[in-house]
Amino acid sequence: MPLGLGKEDSDQEDKFEDAHETIPVATTMNLVTSLEECTTALYLFLNNRFSDAINLLHPWSKTSIYHALIYGILMVVKAILTFDPQDKQIGMAIVKEALKTCNSFRRKPRVIPLSHLVSKEGIKAISEEELHAEVCYAECLILKSFITFIQDESMLGFLKGGISIGASYQIYKDCQQVLTQIPNDQSKAHRHLVGGIQFGLGAFNLMLSLVPPKTLRLLNVVGYSGDREVGLALLHESTSEMHINNFLSVFTLLFYHNYISISYGVEMGNNSAGEHLLLIYLQKFPNCVILKFFHARSSMLKGKFENAEAKLHECIFTQNEWNQFHYLCYWELMWCRIFLQDWKQAYHYAHRLSQHSRWSKATFVYSKAILLPLLPADFVKSVDEDMNSLFLQVDGLRARFLGNSVPIEKFIAVKGQRYGTTVGWFTAQPLLEFIYAWSGFQVMSQKTELISSWLSIIDKGEDLLQENPNNEYATDDMSLLNLLKGVCLKHLGKYSKAEHYFNHVIQKEKLLKYDHYLVPYSYYELGILHYLRGDYASATKNLHNIKNHRDYLMETRLQFRAHVALEQIAKKN
Repeated sequence: MPLGLGKEDSDQEDKFEDAHETIPVATTMNLVTSLEECTTALYLFLNNRFSDAINLLHPWSKTSIYHALIYGILMVVKAILTFDPQDKQIGMAIVKEALKTCNSFRRKPRVIPLSHLVSKEGIKAISEEELHAEVCYAECLILKSFITFIQDESMLGFLKGGISIGASYQIYKDCQQVLTQIPNDQSKAHRHLVGGIQFGLGAFNLMLSLVPPKTLRLLNVVGYSGDREVGLALLHESTSEMHINNFLSVFTLLFYHNYISISYGVEMGNNSAGEHLLLIYLQKFPNCVILKFFHARSSMLKGKFENAEAKLHECIFTQNEWNQFHYLCYWELMWCRIFLQDWKQAYHYAHRLSQHSRWSKATFVYSKAILLPLLPADFVKSVDEDMNSLFLQVDGLRARFLGNSVPIEKFIAVKGQRYGTTVGWFTAQPLLEFIYAWSGFQVMSQKTELISSWLSIIDKGEDLLQENPNNEYATDDMSLLNLLKGVCLKHLGKYSKAEHYFNHVIQKEKLLKYDHYLVPYSYYELGILHYLRGDYASATKNLHNIKNHRDYLMETRLQFRAHVALEQIAKKN
């Protein structure tokens, strides 16, 4: 039973699970009926009945705020999964229609904020439905931001999305103020309202806590800051009651614990709360591909890669209606095989992604290219692929976002040119660098024998480069291996040795010709190392040194990581 779920709600869910295959569409609609029907649609979605969920929502999507919201959410999810231009256009059109629907139910005119109005005139100044419309409108604004970011590739699109985010956050804050002036209402509708506000404020606090102040200004979220602990607490509270945004709160928490905290956190945190949440919802929806996927990812982070693979294959075979989910699984399956050094199977998944997924052709082609030098010559001949040709294709396959290249695609495009036009690098070098760029050593950190195995590969590469150095790239290549060596040693708890290698990269700064990113990233790793030792002053000093570097590959990502690390250190002092 979900956290905080009462017997009445549990019985309702059980009835749903035993329901007939055909779900009747309501003939009349009010606030309570719309919440019940949209909850049914979400249960259909969580049971992988995607078309049934959409068909239930569509008839009322222009006349009911919750139908409009949930219909918009599902169509935006589809657009993100497919990355198909037509699906993006459809998603944007549906979100705009949802905003229009929700806006028609909001209080008119809006001369002053709702919280000020209620404070001045009392709670009767706004109806229950108008308050729900505010929350739905705020959530639709978030949807519009997401679809704008992936559809409009200009800086103008970025600013438009930012304006929506700022407006949405202000509405949530305003509604929270109104809640404090409302008597504690135990009705089902009120519970949905409270849960929606908790989700919105929780998600915003979590998101804003990860973003450096400079980026917040660009997003038009001026004067706000996020508190990660407050955000996590609000989201967990939102999962403790059954309401229309309950599952969004669950998925937000699972995504944070399984992806964001790995890429941007200072250390592998205790994920017991997230694990508990996942297991509870898997009991209720055992076939839900999204929950299965997160379960697989959770196994990966524990170093149980074979177990993760079994769960990912279950995801693939569970449903065929939205095949786009399969590509999420193939991506993770590729990484499992890379971590376990099964190059052939990893190549198989990379090839499948490059052929069928629209997300990042550049990344998938590059993945194939970095695996080819590790494969037997007869296999390479059988697949009829040319490594250098693949490397050189990457630059032309880059997507544009906000008028610029996606940072990871810019990184691999530069690397593709280098590895496709030069010799003298050892076979695993591009792959090792790619693993680091995707936080792969952090993912493997719970399985020290694997880290040791990769450290052995780095040692062999170091020997090869010393025997046959490429004069132009000699310092850059050795500095890369020193950084990676330090990372492995850090995960093995050998801090003094790791510190030596990070400092060695920093000392070579003036001799680097191309890979200038290695120095700020070494400062970052050194900062985290001191953090793990409990030397917060040294950690802070090294992290601040990152600010002295500009215009290097993956700069924005490092700024985000450094911001999160400094925030974490500030809480320790």
